[in-house]
Amino acid sequence: MIHKNDYPATWPLWQRVLFRFFLIYLLLQVFARPFFEDVPVFSLIAQAQHYVCLLLVTLFNTYVLHFKDKLLPMERSSDSLFHWAQLILFLTLAVTSTLVWSILDRKRKSYNRASLFLVIILRYYIAYISFMYGIIKIYGLQMPFPTLTYMATPVGDLLPVKLSWLYIGYSAPYQIFSGILEFTVGALLLYKRTLTLGLFIGLGVYINVLMMNLGYNIPVKIFSAHLVLMILYLLARERERLASFFIFNRPAPQNMLYHFVPSKTMRIVLLAVKSIFIVAVMYLLAGPYNYKKRQVIANSKEIKPIPYGLYNVTTFVKNNDTLPVLANDTLIWKDIIFERGNKFASVNTCDTLFKKIYNRGIFYYKADTLKNTMVCFKHTTKGKATIFNVRYKLSGNKEHVQMWVKLKKDSLYLELDKSNRKFRLGEKQFNWVTPERE
Repeated sequence: MIHKNDYPATWPLWQRVLFRFFLIYLLLQVFARPFFEDVPVFSLIAQAQHYVCLLLVTLFNTYVLHFKDKLLPMERSSDSLFHWAQLILFLTLAVTSTLVWSILDRKRKSYNRASLFLVIILRYYIAYISFMYGIIKIYGLQMPFPTLTYMATPVGDLLPVKLSWLYIGYSAPYQIFSGILEFTVGALLLYKRTLTLGLFIGLGVYINVLMMNLGYNIPVKIFSAHLVLMILYLLARERERLASFFIFNRPAPQNMLYHFVPSKTMRIVLLAVKSIFIVAVMYLLAGPYNYKKRQVIANSKEIKPIPYGLYNVTTFVKNNDTLPVLANDTLIWKDIIFERGNKFASVNTCDTLFKKIYNRGIFYYKADTLKNTMVCFKHTTKGKATIFNVRYKLSGNKEHVQMWVKLKKDSLYLELDKSNRKFRLGEKQFNWVTPERE
Protein backbone atom coordinates (compact mmCIF):
# COMPACT_ATOMS: atom_id res chain seq x y z
CA MET A 1 0.00 0.00 0.00
CA ILE A 2 1.27 3.46 -0.91
CA HIS A 3 1.06 6.04 1.84
CA LYS A 4 1.11 9.80 1.92
CA ASN A 5 4.69 9.85 3.20
CA ASP A 6 5.88 7.98 0.11
CA TYR A 7 5.20 11.03 -2.07
CA PRO A 8 7.94 13.63 -2.70
CA ALA A 9 7.77 16.30 -0.02
CA THR A 10 9.36 19.00 -2.17
CA TRP A 11 8.85 19.72 -5.84
CA PRO A 12 11.32 21.76 -7.92
CA LEU A 13 10.22 25.35 -8.53
CA TRP A 14 9.67 24.80 -12.27
CA GLN A 15 7.41 21.83 -11.54
CA ARG A 16 5.30 23.80 -9.07
CA VAL A 17 4.86 26.70 -11.50
CA LEU A 18 3.99 24.44 -14.44
CA PHE A 19 1.53 22.50 -12.32
CA ARG A 20 -0.28 25.69 -11.30
CA PHE A 21 -0.57 26.70 -14.95
CA PHE A 22 -1.76 23.32 -16.22
CA LEU A 23 -4.19 22.87 -13.34
CA ILE A 24 -5.97 26.12 -14.20
CA TYR A 25 -5.70 25.89 -17.99
CA LEU A 26 -6.73 22.25 -18.38
CA LEU A 27 -9.59 22.56 -15.92
CA LEU A 28 -10.88 25.54 -17.93
CA GLN A 29 -10.78 23.38 -21.07
CA VAL A 30 -12.68 20.62 -19.28
CA PHE A 31 -15.21 23.13 -18.01
CA ALA A 32 -15.78 24.46 -21.54
CA ARG A 33 -17.04 21.06 -22.78
CA PRO A 34 -19.63 19.64 -20.37
CA PHE A 35 -19.92 15.94 -19.54
CA PHE A 36 -22.93 13.94 -20.80
CA GLU A 37 -24.93 16.81 -22.29
CA ASP A 38 -27.68 14.44 -23.50
CA VAL A 39 -28.14 12.69 -20.14
CA PRO A 40 -30.91 13.94 -17.79
CA VAL A 41 -29.68 16.10 -14.87
CA PHE A 42 -26.27 16.45 -16.53
CA SER A 43 -27.98 18.46 -19.28
CA LEU A 44 -28.99 21.12 -16.75
CA ILE A 45 -25.39 21.47 -15.60
CA ALA A 46 -24.30 21.63 -19.25
CA GLN A 47 -26.71 24.49 -19.96
CA ALA A 48 -25.26 26.47 -17.04
CA GLN A 49 -21.71 25.83 -18.26
CA HIS A 50 -22.61 26.92 -21.80
CA TYR A 51 -24.15 30.11 -20.44
CA VAL A 52 -21.12 30.97 -18.29
CA CYS A 53 -18.66 30.29 -21.15
CA LEU A 54 -20.72 32.34 -23.58
CA LEU A 55 -20.92 35.23 -21.12
CA LEU A 56 -17.18 35.23 -20.33
CA VAL A 57 -16.08 34.99 -23.97
CA THR A 58 -18.58 37.67 -25.03
CA LEU A 59 -17.32 40.08 -22.37
CA PHE A 60 -13.68 39.32 -23.20
CA ASN A 61 -14.29 39.89 -26.90
CA THR A 62 -16.31 43.07 -26.30
CA TYR A 63 -13.82 44.79 -24.00
CA VAL A 64 -10.47 43.26 -24.99
CA LEU A 65 -10.24 41.41 -28.33
CA HIS A 66 -12.84 43.14 -30.55
CA PHE A 67 -12.80 40.26 -33.07
CA LYS A 68 -16.41 40.92 -34.12
CA ASP A 69 -19.42 42.74 -32.73
CA LYS A 70 -20.99 39.41 -31.78
CA LEU A 71 -19.34 36.01 -31.33
CA LEU A 72 -21.30 32.77 -31.17
CA PRO A 73 -20.01 29.19 -31.11
CA MET A 74 -20.57 27.49 -34.46
CA GLU A 75 -22.29 24.11 -34.49
CA ARG A 76 -19.94 21.18 -35.18
CA SER A 77 -16.86 23.39 -34.97
CA SER A 78 -14.27 24.16 -32.33
CA ASP A 79 -12.26 26.44 -34.61
CA SER A 80 -14.61 29.39 -34.97
CA LEU A 81 -13.66 32.91 -33.87
CA PHE A 82 -15.62 32.23 -30.68
CA HIS A 83 -13.37 29.27 -29.83
CA TRP A 84 -10.18 31.18 -30.66
CA ALA A 85 -11.38 33.98 -28.38
CA GLN A 86 -12.11 31.36 -25.72
CA LEU A 87 -8.62 29.90 -26.14
CA ILE A 88 -6.99 33.32 -25.70
CA LEU A 89 -9.21 34.01 -22.68
CA PHE A 90 -8.26 30.72 -21.01
CA LEU A 91 -4.55 31.29 -21.69
CA THR A 92 -4.82 34.79 -20.24
CA LEU A 93 -6.64 33.55 -17.14
CA ALA A 94 -4.18 30.68 -16.67
CA VAL A 95 -1.06 32.84 -16.99
CA THR A 96 -2.42 35.62 -14.77
CA SER A 97 -3.69 33.19 -12.13
CA THR A 98 -0.40 31.29 -12.16
CA LEU A 99 1.56 34.48 -11.48
CA VAL A 100 -0.74 35.52 -8.63
CA TRP A 101 -0.85 31.99 -7.19
CA SER A 102 2.93 31.64 -7.36
CA ILE A 103 3.39 34.85 -5.39
CA LEU A 104 0.74 34.15 -2.75
CA ASP A 105 1.58 30.47 -2.32
CA ARG A 106 5.35 30.60 -2.80
CA LYS A 107 6.09 28.74 0.47
CA ARG A 108 4.21 25.58 -0.51
CA LYS A 109 6.65 22.81 -1.47
CA SER A 110 4.38 20.38 -3.32
CA TYR A 111 0.86 19.74 -4.65
CA ASN A 112 0.54 15.98 -4.34
CA ARG A 113 -3.14 15.92 -3.45
CA ALA A 114 -4.15 18.53 -6.05
CA SER A 115 -2.09 16.67 -8.65
CA LEU A 116 -3.93 13.45 -7.88
CA PHE A 117 -7.33 15.05 -8.40
CA LEU A 118 -6.27 16.78 -11.61
CA VAL A 119 -5.17 13.39 -12.93
CA ILE A 120 -8.55 11.86 -11.99
CA ILE A 121 -10.52 14.66 -13.66
CA LEU A 122 -8.46 14.49 -16.87
CA ARG A 123 -8.65 10.71 -17.19
CA TYR A 124 -12.43 10.74 -16.75
CA TYR A 125 -12.75 13.60 -19.23
CA ILE A 126 -10.68 11.75 -21.87
CA ALA A 127 -12.64 8.56 -21.10
CA TYR A 128 -15.93 10.43 -21.62
CA ILE A 129 -14.81 11.83 -24.99
CA SER A 130 -13.55 8.38 -26.02
CA PHE A 131 -16.83 6.71 -25.09
CA MET A 132 -18.93 9.41 -26.77
CA TYR A 133 -17.14 9.32 -30.13
CA GLY A 134 -16.44 5.59 -29.95
CA ILE A 135 -20.09 4.70 -29.47
CA ILE A 136 -21.41 6.70 -32.43
CA LYS A 137 -18.68 5.22 -34.65
CA ILE A 138 -19.51 1.67 -33.53
CA TYR A 139 -23.10 2.28 -34.62
CA GLY A 140 -21.89 3.92 -37.86
CA LEU A 141 -23.61 7.21 -37.06
CA GLN A 142 -20.74 9.72 -37.14
CA MET A 143 -19.76 9.26 -40.79
CA PRO A 144 -22.68 7.86 -42.84
CA PHE A 145 -22.22 6.04 -46.14
CA PRO A 146 -22.02 8.50 -49.08
CA THR A 147 -25.43 9.44 -50.45
CA LEU A 148 -26.22 9.49 -54.17
CA THR A 149 -25.97 13.28 -54.00
CA TYR A 150 -22.32 13.07 -52.99
CA MET A 151 -21.60 10.25 -55.44
CA ALA A 152 -22.90 12.49 -58.23
CA THR A 153 -20.65 15.35 -57.08
CA PRO A 154 -17.26 15.55 -58.81
CA VAL A 155 -14.42 14.77 -56.39
CA GLY A 156 -12.71 18.02 -57.33
CA ASP A 157 -15.68 20.00 -56.03
CA LEU A 158 -15.52 18.46 -52.54
CA LEU A 159 -14.00 20.30 -49.61
CA PRO A 160 -11.22 18.36 -47.83
CA VAL A 161 -13.37 17.92 -44.70
CA LYS A 162 -16.17 16.31 -46.71
CA LEU A 163 -13.69 14.13 -48.62
CA SER A 164 -12.35 12.78 -45.31
CA TRP A 165 -15.89 12.21 -43.99
CA LEU A 166 -16.91 10.25 -47.09
CA TYR A 167 -13.64 8.31 -47.01
CA ILE A 168 -14.36 6.99 -43.51
CA GLY A 169 -18.12 6.68 -44.03
CA TYR A 170 -17.62 4.47 -47.09
CA SER A 171 -16.18 1.65 -45.00
CA ALA A 172 -18.39 0.54 -42.10
CA PRO A 173 -15.75 -1.97 -40.84
CA TYR A 174 -13.08 0.75 -40.68
CA GLN A 175 -15.40 3.16 -38.86
CA ILE A 176 -16.46 0.45 -36.39
CA PHE A 177 -12.79 -0.48 -35.84
CA SER A 178 -11.99 3.18 -35.08
CA GLY A 179 -14.92 3.30 -32.66
CA ILE A 180 -13.81 0.12 -30.88
CA LEU A 181 -10.33 1.63 -30.39
CA GLU A 182 -11.79 4.81 -28.88
CA PHE A 183 -14.19 2.83 -26.70
CA THR A 184 -11.27 0.67 -25.53
CA VAL A 185 -9.33 3.79 -24.55
CA GLY A 186 -12.27 4.95 -22.44
CA ALA A 187 -12.60 1.56 -20.71
CA LEU A 188 -8.88 1.30 -19.95
CA LEU A 189 -8.79 4.79 -18.42
CA LEU A 190 -11.38 3.84 -15.82
CA TYR A 191 -9.04 1.47 -13.99
CA LYS A 192 -5.70 2.25 -12.39
CA ARG A 193 -4.02 -0.98 -13.50
CA THR A 194 -4.77 -0.32 -17.17
CA LEU A 195 -4.47 3.46 -17.12
CA THR A 196 -1.01 3.73 -18.66
CA LEU A 197 -1.95 1.29 -21.44
CA GLY A 198 -5.07 3.34 -22.12
CA LEU A 199 -3.01 6.53 -22.35
CA PHE A 200 -0.60 4.95 -24.85
CA ILE A 201 -3.41 3.68 -27.08
CA GLY A 202 -5.21 6.99 -26.68
CA LEU A 203 -2.11 8.91 -27.71
CA GLY A 204 -1.92 6.94 -30.96
CA VAL A 205 -5.65 7.29 -31.63
CA TYR A 206 -5.86 11.02 -30.96
CA ILE A 207 -2.62 12.00 -32.67
CA ASN A 208 -4.09 10.33 -35.75
CA VAL A 209 -7.34 12.27 -35.23
CA LEU A 210 -5.39 15.53 -34.81
CA MET A 211 -3.37 14.93 -37.98
CA MET A 212 -6.57 14.20 -39.95
CA ASN A 213 -8.09 17.42 -38.60
CA LEU A 214 -4.98 19.38 -39.60
CA GLY A 215 -4.46 17.63 -42.93
CA TYR A 216 -8.10 17.78 -44.08
CA ASN A 217 -9.02 21.10 -42.45
CA ILE A 218 -11.63 19.44 -40.23
CA PRO A 219 -12.95 22.18 -37.90
CA VAL A 220 -12.17 20.51 -34.56
CA LYS A 221 -8.44 21.18 -34.53
CA ILE A 222 -8.36 23.10 -31.23
CA PHE A 223 -10.39 20.44 -29.45
CA SER A 224 -8.34 17.47 -30.70
CA ALA A 225 -5.08 19.28 -29.95
CA HIS A 226 -6.16 19.69 -26.33
CA LEU A 227 -7.03 16.01 -26.07
CA VAL A 228 -3.48 15.16 -27.15
CA LEU A 229 -2.11 17.76 -24.71
CA MET A 230 -4.05 16.19 -21.81
CA ILE A 231 -2.78 12.71 -22.64
CA LEU A 232 0.80 13.98 -22.90
CA TYR A 233 0.40 15.73 -19.54
CA LEU A 234 -0.73 12.49 -17.88
CA LEU A 235 2.08 10.50 -19.48
CA ALA A 236 4.60 13.17 -18.44
CA ARG A 237 3.61 12.53 -14.84
CA GLU A 238 5.00 9.00 -15.30
CA ARG A 239 8.17 10.06 -17.08
CA GLU A 240 10.54 8.29 -14.66
CA ARG A 241 8.68 4.97 -14.87
CA LEU A 242 8.42 5.16 -18.65
CA ALA A 243 12.08 6.09 -19.08
CA SER A 244 13.14 3.19 -16.84
CA PHE A 245 11.15 0.66 -18.85
CA PHE A 246 11.54 1.94 -22.43
CA ILE A 247 14.98 3.59 -22.40
CA PHE A 248 17.16 2.34 -19.54
CA ASN A 249 15.94 -1.30 -19.57
CA ARG A 250 15.55 -1.48 -15.80
CA PRO A 251 12.62 -2.23 -13.48
CA ALA A 252 10.14 0.62 -13.38
CA PRO A 253 9.39 2.13 -9.96
CA GLN A 254 5.92 1.65 -8.49
CA ASN A 255 3.17 3.88 -9.85
CA MET A 256 2.51 6.43 -7.10
CA LEU A 257 0.34 8.81 -9.07
CA TYR A 258 -2.98 7.04 -9.00
CA HIS A 259 -3.11 4.65 -6.05
CA PHE A 260 -3.03 6.93 -3.06
CA VAL A 261 -6.39 8.31 -1.86
CA PRO A 262 -6.34 10.58 1.22
CA SER A 263 -9.13 8.90 3.19
CA LYS A 264 -11.74 6.19 3.29
CA THR A 265 -14.46 8.79 2.72
CA MET A 266 -12.74 9.97 -0.44
CA ARG A 267 -12.48 6.40 -1.72
CA ILE A 268 -16.24 6.04 -1.27
CA VAL A 269 -16.83 9.35 -3.09
CA LEU A 270 -14.63 8.30 -6.01
CA LEU A 271 -16.34 4.92 -6.21
CA ALA A 272 -19.72 6.67 -6.35
CA VAL A 273 -18.44 9.01 -9.09
CA LYS A 274 -17.17 6.05 -11.12
CA SER A 275 -20.51 4.26 -10.71
CA ILE A 276 -22.47 7.31 -11.89
CA PHE A 277 -20.03 7.70 -14.77
CA ILE A 278 -20.52 4.08 -15.90
CA VAL A 279 -24.31 4.38 -15.67
CA ALA A 280 -24.15 7.54 -17.83
CA VAL A 281 -21.99 5.67 -20.37
CA MET A 282 -24.60 2.90 -20.52
CA TYR A 283 -27.18 5.60 -21.22
CA LEU A 284 -24.99 6.85 -24.07
CA LEU A 285 -24.81 3.30 -25.44
CA ALA A 286 -28.59 2.94 -25.39
CA GLY A 287 -29.31 6.27 -27.10
CA PRO A 288 -27.55 5.64 -30.45
CA TYR A 289 -28.75 2.03 -30.43
CA ASN A 290 -32.39 3.12 -30.18
CA TYR A 291 -31.83 5.81 -32.82
CA LYS A 292 -30.30 3.28 -35.22
CA LYS A 293 -33.13 0.84 -34.55
CA ARG A 294 -35.76 3.52 -35.25
CA GLN A 295 -33.99 4.39 -38.51
CA VAL A 296 -34.05 0.78 -39.69
CA ILE A 297 -37.75 0.36 -38.80
CA ALA A 298 -38.70 3.68 -40.43
CA ASN A 299 -36.84 2.83 -43.63
CA SER A 300 -38.43 -0.61 -43.85
CA LYS A 301 -41.95 0.77 -43.43
CA GLU A 302 -41.51 3.92 -45.48
CA ILE A 303 -43.76 4.40 -48.49
CA LYS A 304 -41.79 6.61 -50.84
CA PRO A 305 -43.72 8.47 -53.52
CA ILE A 306 -40.80 8.33 -55.95
CA PRO A 307 -38.34 5.41 -55.65
CA TYR A 308 -34.74 5.98 -54.60
CA GLY A 309 -32.42 6.84 -57.47
CA LEU A 310 -31.07 9.33 -59.99
CA TYR A 311 -33.58 10.72 -62.51
CA ASN A 312 -32.51 12.61 -65.62
CA VAL A 313 -34.69 15.54 -66.67
CA THR A 314 -35.70 14.86 -70.28
CA THR A 315 -38.31 17.63 -70.60
CA PHE A 316 -38.26 21.02 -68.89
CA VAL A 317 -41.15 23.41 -69.55
CA LYS A 318 -41.34 26.79 -67.85
CA ASN A 319 -44.54 28.81 -68.24
CA ASN A 320 -45.43 26.80 -71.36
CA ASP A 321 -41.99 27.41 -72.92
CA THR A 322 -39.99 24.23 -73.53
CA LEU A 323 -36.35 24.86 -72.62
CA PRO A 324 -33.46 22.68 -73.76
CA VAL A 325 -31.71 20.79 -70.96
CA LEU A 326 -28.15 21.93 -71.67
CA ALA A 327 -25.12 20.83 -69.65
CA ASN A 328 -23.72 24.38 -69.45
CA ASP A 329 -27.00 25.96 -68.32
CA THR A 330 -26.61 26.54 -64.58
CA LEU A 331 -30.29 27.27 -63.84
CA ILE A 332 -32.02 24.43 -65.69
CA TRP A 333 -32.82 21.38 -63.57
CA LYS A 334 -30.72 18.68 -65.25
CA ASP A 335 -31.40 15.77 -62.91
CA ILE A 336 -33.01 15.02 -59.56
CA ILE A 337 -31.80 12.52 -56.95
CA PHE A 338 -34.28 11.08 -54.46
CA GLU A 339 -32.30 9.77 -51.48
CA ARG A 340 -33.07 6.72 -49.40
CA GLY A 341 -34.80 6.98 -46.06
CA ASN A 342 -34.62 10.57 -44.91
CA LYS A 343 -37.02 12.21 -47.38
CA PHE A 344 -34.66 14.66 -49.01
CA ALA A 345 -33.67 15.16 -52.61
CA SER A 346 -31.13 17.13 -54.61
CA VAL A 347 -31.29 18.92 -57.95
CA ASN A 348 -28.43 19.45 -60.39
CA THR A 349 -28.77 23.22 -60.63
CA CYS A 350 -27.18 26.41 -59.32
CA ASP A 351 -30.57 28.02 -58.68
CA THR A 352 -30.25 30.08 -55.48
CA LEU A 353 -33.75 29.03 -54.49
CA PHE A 354 -32.22 25.92 -52.93
CA LYS A 355 -29.85 25.38 -50.07
CA LYS A 356 -26.64 24.35 -51.78
CA ILE A 357 -24.41 21.34 -51.20
CA TYR A 358 -21.56 22.06 -53.58
CA ASN A 359 -23.21 22.33 -57.04
CA ARG A 360 -26.49 20.70 -56.11
CA GLY A 361 -29.62 22.20 -54.59
CA ILE A 362 -31.14 20.38 -51.60
CA PHE A 363 -34.80 20.23 -50.65
CA TYR A 364 -36.84 18.19 -48.19
CA TYR A 365 -40.38 17.06 -48.82
CA LYS A 366 -43.54 15.77 -47.21
CA ALA A 367 -45.63 13.61 -49.49
CA ASP A 368 -49.31 12.78 -49.69
CA THR A 369 -49.31 9.47 -51.58
CA LEU A 370 -53.12 9.45 -51.89
CA LYS A 371 -53.22 12.79 -53.70
CA ASN A 372 -49.82 12.32 -55.40
CA THR A 373 -48.56 15.66 -54.08
CA MET A 374 -45.47 16.85 -52.25
CA VAL A 375 -44.77 19.97 -50.21
CA CYS A 376 -41.07 20.79 -50.68
CA PHE A 377 -39.21 22.92 -48.18
CA LYS A 378 -35.77 23.90 -46.88
CA HIS A 379 -34.45 24.42 -43.38
CA THR A 380 -33.55 27.97 -42.33
CA THR A 381 -32.52 29.61 -39.07
CA LYS A 382 -36.22 30.44 -38.55
CA GLY A 383 -37.42 26.88 -39.24
CA LYS A 384 -38.93 25.27 -42.32
CA ALA A 385 -39.65 27.42 -45.37
CA THR A 386 -41.81 26.05 -48.20
CA ILE A 387 -40.16 26.63 -51.59
CA PHE A 388 -42.55 24.89 -54.01
CA ASN A 389 -45.39 22.39 -54.32
CA VAL A 390 -45.43 19.37 -56.60
CA ARG A 391 -48.04 17.17 -58.21
CA TYR A 392 -46.56 14.02 -59.70
CA LYS A 393 -47.51 10.96 -61.70
CA LEU A 394 -45.55 7.71 -61.93
CA SER A 395 -45.54 5.30 -64.83
CA GLY A 396 -46.39 1.64 -64.27
CA ASN A 397 -42.75 0.58 -63.78
CA LYS A 398 -42.08 3.71 -61.69
CA GLU A 399 -39.09 4.66 -63.83
CA HIS A 400 -40.78 7.55 -65.62
CA VAL A 401 -42.09 10.52 -63.62
CA GLN A 402 -44.15 13.53 -64.61
CA MET A 403 -44.02 16.52 -62.28
CA TRP A 404 -46.06 19.71 -62.21
CA VAL A 405 -44.32 22.28 -60.02
CA LYS A 406 -45.73 25.55 -58.69
CA LEU A 407 -42.70 27.74 -58.02
CA LYS A 408 -43.66 31.24 -56.80
CA LYS A 409 -45.16 32.85 -59.92
CA ASP A 410 -43.78 30.24 -62.29
CA SER A 411 -45.23 26.93 -63.40
CA LEU A 412 -42.88 24.10 -64.34
CA TYR A 413 -43.56 20.83 -66.05
CA LEU A 414 -40.86 18.16 -65.91
CA GLU A 415 -40.48 14.66 -67.26
CA LEU A 416 -37.93 12.45 -65.53
CA ASP A 417 -36.45 9.12 -66.56
CA LYS A 418 -34.67 6.94 -64.03
CA SER A 419 -30.98 6.61 -64.86
CA ASN A 420 -29.28 3.24 -65.14
CA ARG A 421 -26.00 4.77 -64.07
CA LYS A 422 -24.16 2.75 -61.46
CA PHE A 423 -21.70 4.44 -59.11
CA ARG A 424 -18.74 2.18 -58.44
CA LEU A 425 -18.37 3.75 -55.00
CA GLY A 426 -21.81 2.44 -54.10
CA GLU A 427 -20.90 -1.17 -54.87
CA LYS A 428 -18.81 -1.64 -51.69
CA GLN A 429 -16.25 -3.73 -53.50
CA PHE A 430 -13.84 -6.00 -51.61
CA ASN A 431 -11.37 -8.39 -53.21
CA TRP A 432 -8.68 -10.54 -51.65
CA VAL A 433 -7.21 -10.89 -55.15
CA THR A 434 -7.09 -7.69 -57.17
CA PRO A 435 -8.84 -8.27 -60.51
CA GLU A 436 -6.86 -7.51 -63.64
CA ARG A 437 -7.80 -4.38 -65.51
CA GLU A 438 -9.51 -4.88 -68.82
